[in-house]
Amino acid sequence: MGHLAIIGGGAAGLMAAYRAAQSGAKVTVFERNLKPARKLMITGKGRCNVTNNCPAGTVIENTPRNGKFLYSALAELPPAAVMRLFEGWGVPLKTERGNRVFPVSDRAVDIVDALVGAAKKAGVKIQNGRVERLTAADNRVCEVVLEDGRTTAVDSVILATGGCSYPGTGSTGDGYRMAEALGHAVVTPTPSLVPLNCHEGFCTELSGLSLKNVNLSIWENGKKKPCFSELGELLFTHFGISGPLVLSASAHLKNPEQGQYRAVIDLKPALSAEQLDRRILRDFEENVNRDFIRSLDALLPKSLIPVVVRRSGIAEREKVHQISREQRRALGTVLKEFSLRITGFRPMEEAVITRGGIRLNQVDPSTMGSKLIKNLFFAGEVLDLDAYTGGFNLQIAFATGWLAGKNAAQQLGGGNEEQR
Repeated sequence: MGHLAIIGGGAAGLMAAYRAAQSGAKVTVFERNLKPARKLMITGKGRCNVTNNCPAGTVIENTPRNGKFLYSALAELPPAAVMRLFEGWGVPLKTERGNRVFPVSDRAVDIVDALVGAAKKAGVKIQNGRVERLTAADNRVCEVVLEDGRTTAVDSVILATGGCSYPGTGSTGDGYRMAEALGHAVVTPTPSLVPLNCHEGFCTELSGLSLKNVNLSIWENGKKKPCFSELGELLFTHFGISGPLVLSASAHLKNPEQGQYRAVIDLKPALSAEQLDRRILRDFEENVNRDFIRSLDALLPKSLIPVVVRRSGIAEREKVHQISREQRRALGTVLKEFSLRITGFRPMEEAVITRGGIRLNQVDPSTMGSKLIKNLFFAGEVLDLDAYTGGFNLQIAFATGWLAGKNAAQQLGGGNEEQR
């Protein structure tokens, strides 16, 4: 068989390498870092949300743009198959809230070691070095050229270089440049699953405050329904808001720097407006002679109290027994509809994934092969595919890698099939 070069030793590249090697292909993974899969090490806060325990259709539903492109890849390697692979490689898995799948050990390194180990056991060679370019002739890639000038003749190539997010892990957009040099178009990369900048200056005052079990809704100007609404955890930062809820919400936004979105936080989602009013009234009855600002300790985190007091319009030194019903209900509205004006995404360096990438109309979804270059394939985040949080993006990386590896090996003449 011929020689398959895979550019990028992340989740997609290593899965592609394993699949191709299982079919008998001679496979070399070119990885710019000393150790492969560095980005996998930091996913899920170091725990690695390896996939989502759901049907393939749910993955497509959680891929807001271009989800239908994934039908063939997910048919080949659905979430259940990914779980069987890793458990077969000796990593017990568990399913948590939202069907998120993690290693029982809560250690991302176990996922990395299993994937790298499986690839090497299958015969994959991992070579260090940054690929500078791919040389093509007669509509085929024929050579990999490293930054230091070394060259390797190849018979087929899979580009799996990732996007632009977390550039410290090696995802610096090299794959886009290489694909463009071969005639492929690239949808301009932008950040996704990323913290949000907000207009309000008090965010600096609240920096570091984590709120659990709050509801975040994102409203677009002029729309009657929120484009996002979910219960979970949120974090205030010096620039605005972050945390799991915010990262999920960001995937629903387009051009937020135009100022057309606002975030609305329900600080007390378990209580209706009437129940919250009764709760506030009880607290007031216990603090009847205190200043207003000193009556909210049981209701709110300490750092949030001055901000809520200012937003309520009630003087902080006003005695609790002087506060009217209307003022009290105005306080309740602040707590149920704590709003912020979104002014933009944080930089790409802070994004979990990249939105944009290789334009999909130039890629065959049934093979992951280029429609322009006969022996070029793509896998993972380098493609114009991005999904919501919950293990869906890693599932996409594994599934597209698997399909690309299978078809690249078949093109080289491999016929052995892995039994999943």
